[in-house]
Amino acid sequence: MKIGQSRQDYFDICYKLNQKKLIVSGQRSLNPELILESKGDSVKGRNIKMSFNGIFNEKKIILVGVPGAFTPTCSNEHLPGYIENYDSFISKGVDEVYFVSVNDPFVMDKWGESIKSNVKFIADSDGEFMKKSGFEIDLSAAGLGNRLTRFSMLIDNGLIIEIFDENGPGLDVSKASNMLNKI
Repeated sequence: MKIGQSRQDYFDICYKLNQKKLIVSGQRSLNPELILESKGDSVKGRNIKMSFNGIFNEKKIILVGVPGAFTPTCSNEHLPGYIENYDSFISKGVDEVYFVSVNDPFVMDKWGESIKSNVKFIADSDGEFMKKSGFEIDLSAAGLGNRLTRFSMLIDNGLIIEIFDENGPGLDVSKASNMLNKI
């Protein structure tokens, strides 16, 4: 960050430099390994490593990407909309709603425990999904390192139907209300 440059200007520049998305609507999803948090499972305390396709094939799901668990915008603005609209998503044929972040599985597990909802949480602990998808942003200026951009996507039996990508800071495009209107 240069002297006289605001943090917001720096983030805007970072987002513009990282616009190369590797997945688009209408394609089959990638197959990185992700770690499911184990909230409510009989294997509580153990992490379950599964492939992306193993989690999302044969289901209609919503996947929401966020820069970090417990961060203010993610926890106070983005996640609550999906919790409040969870039953509406299910009534429209969605099987599950997942939040993914580049965090370790223990953090994602605690985030899931803290909100008491049916939304599920996934750790992209080594950033494999972030790298393979192109939904990557360098937030080192904020002390976060490389993270997922903010997005939501509708996936039906492994096929990406729609992507709502913020393409920059803020929360507008990937809100639950936009997803609900699309389904």
